[in-house]
Amino acid sequence: MRVPFKSANDFGAIIHRNRILASTCSAAVLLLSGGVSSAFAAEEGKGSVSTILEEVQVTARKRAEAERLQDVPVAATAYSDAQLEALQVRDLESLSFKMPNVQLDDVGTVKNTANFTVRGLGVNSSIPSIDPTVGVFVDGMYMGINAGVVTDLFDLEGIEVLRGPQGLLFGRNVTGGAVVIKTARPTEEFSSKFKLSTTDNLDTVGAVSINGAISETINGRLTAYYNNDKGWFENVYTGNDSAGASDTWFIRPSVSFDLGQSAELLVRLESGRMDSDGVVGQNRGSLATNFPAYPLFGVDVSGWDNSDDSFEVAQNEEGFQKDEWNQVITEYTQDVAFGSGTITNILAWREFSGYGIGDIDSLPITAFHARTSVDQSQLSNELRYAGRFGATSITTGLYWFNQDLEYYENRILPLSAPGGLDWTGGGLQDHRAMGVFTQADVDLNESWVLTLGGRYSTEEKDAKIATIPLDLCDLGSCAAYDFEDKESWNAFTPKVGLQWNLADNAQIYSFWTKGFRSGGYNMRNTGIDPNTGVPYQPGPTDQEEQTSFEIGAKADWFDGRLRANMALFHNTIDDMQREENLSDVISGVVQIIRNTADATVDGVELETMAALTDNLLFTFNVGYVDGSYDRVFGDISGDGVVDEVDLGLEIPRLAPWTYGVGLVHDLQLGTLGTLTSRLNFNHRDEAAYTDTNVGMLSEADMLDISFGFSPDSGNYRLALFGKNMLDQVTEGNNTQLPATLGGLGASFTPLNRGRVMGVELTYDL
Repeated sequence: MRVPFKSANDFGAIIHRNRILASTCSAAVLLLSGGVSSAFAAEEGKGSVSTILEEVQVTARKRAEAERLQDVPVAATAYSDAQLEALQVRDLESLSFKMPNVQLDDVGTVKNTANFTVRGLGVNSSIPSIDPTVGVFVDGMYMGINAGVVTDLFDLEGIEVLRGPQGLLFGRNVTGGAVVIKTARPTEEFSSKFKLSTTDNLDTVGAVSINGAISETINGRLTAYYNNDKGWFENVYTGNDSAGASDTWFIRPSVSFDLGQSAELLVRLESGRMDSDGVVGQNRGSLATNFPAYPLFGVDVSGWDNSDDSFEVAQNEEGFQKDEWNQVITEYTQDVAFGSGTITNILAWREFSGYGIGDIDSLPITAFHARTSVDQSQLSNELRYAGRFGATSITTGLYWFNQDLEYYENRILPLSAPGGLDWTGGGLQDHRAMGVFTQADVDLNESWVLTLGGRYSTEEKDAKIATIPLDLCDLGSCAAYDFEDKESWNAFTPKVGLQWNLADNAQIYSFWTKGFRSGGYNMRNTGIDPNTGVPYQPGPTDQEEQTSFEIGAKADWFDGRLRANMALFHNTIDDMQREENLSDVISGVVQIIRNTADATVDGVELETMAALTDNLLFTFNVGYVDGSYDRVFGDISGDGVVDEVDLGLEIPRLAPWTYGVGLVHDLQLGTLGTLTSRLNFNHRDEAAYTDTNVGMLSEADMLDISFGFSPDSGNYRLALFGKNMLDQVTEGNNTQLPATLGGLGASFTPLNRGRVMGVELTYDL
């Protein structure tokens, strides 16, 4: 356990070590770069090696034009559309193990719900009123809730994963980082793409996109996607060997209008639906396979393996989940003479609804089942200007966001009391946010750039909540609310940075910045305070604030054949917001939302790729995060006292080590075409899931392989692939249940899939 910094001298030592590192990096860069170009010499379009090494354009600084990733002083990993295709990325989870200090996981409790973690900062909840620490942005639209985020991806321009607080340009709830998704835009040139894939468990995808000019001033694009998944898991109670099935589709038309006078209007629409089985969960309790209540129900599950290296489940309720969403994103751009700049306005609307039932006890009897219903609608607008005045680049803008949220939960608990319990609660929340921001990047000379910026944010939430044990609701409305409140929060998040461009292909950067995460309310208010006999207050929590110092370096060497990006960071988090998951013999699980502690998180990350030959590429990444509590505000260990035990607990979802290696090889088969072989191995350490550190997320070693063939004369690509070839068991969460629901170690543990093998055909016109 790292010893927290106690004085300015300790922090000064960190800065001193970073200066030494910066000097070392700069010396190495100057020695090896020597003014060489960063263009890779391999022939374009003839293999995955050249595709993966291509320069990626990113929008991390929201400039008028996209910039090279290597030029941007931000720790980020980005993929172009061609790279995503080469890596066979189907959803955000496909990238979860491929970046240092990044976890893009589905929580598992409610399918399609994100619990993303970056640099040890994440959330542990499917409660829609809990704001994420990692913001997801689709075509400039902030996704207001975690539900509906882990959807399938197709026909993209690219994905950017920005690590560390992005509280200046991206604003709300990005203390951990930001995931930026850019869908493909309409262009004048006609193109079409078709993809068909299936796996050994009949997880089949069919997708198509058509793009081209509609008239001289209008371009259009139509993208359609359909996935029929027959399921992967074995439910030994029902005999179903394809549990976890789903059916997903979406359609995305987009149109761009050339309005003349250097103005353009781009309209993107999307409508989709997912119908799936309920959560596939395992109960790892000592009595789960031989529960005392089973004889009363005539249940026999002899031979069920519920160990932490088994994928078997035994659920009597396989449940279902139905999600629907519709969204419209309009982007207007206008070039202006003022500063040779561009005005951009992004007006976005989205509605999402989800309904389902899940087997939370994960036993072959009904002991704790839950129905949930969520309806959300959001409207947002961002108006910004980006331009340049002499030596200074300016990005400035205004942002507002409004969200209406409705959530209900029904708990069915037959064994919790004589006659059983059937409780429903939930509530309503109206959420408004506004912000104003400015960032200036000043060229001090040809090599040095000074960054100064700030954002003022204000948020207000108005909540009405019915505590679940009071049973004041059904799944559509509440007859009354035992809690009503309104609260507002505001913060100023500044940034000061310095970038040293050593050459066209090398830089060192450093910055100090702050991040802000508004307080909020718990719409799943369940617990009864044993000391008072009344429900816990569902909020409001205080806002969470983060201060971050980072130093990094980026360089391309040997004519672009070697690329290395690294960063060191030191973060302090004040009033950390946590979702404490506590087992409860009456309600099954209690989740208390509160500010638990002040904490410090330090870390380092490195990404490299090297073209060993024109046809062989080596990749490597490693990340290390060390976090500890500096001060705790309550009994997070659950032992009844606040002491050193609480201070010594691990921060949830903070996996100390993540690392991975990969090889990509292109083999020219005479005049037939190119055979590409790809191998990736990635590791993630074990991490605590619950604040008490009783529930844990397993250590994982992920091995992915693929073999793809592209003909020299032809527009198709055929690939065979295997994911999680070591058949590793990983969990979406590991929520602890009372011993009355499975014995010691009883848990609700949603599982991710093991080994999957398949074939994919992509055809372009």
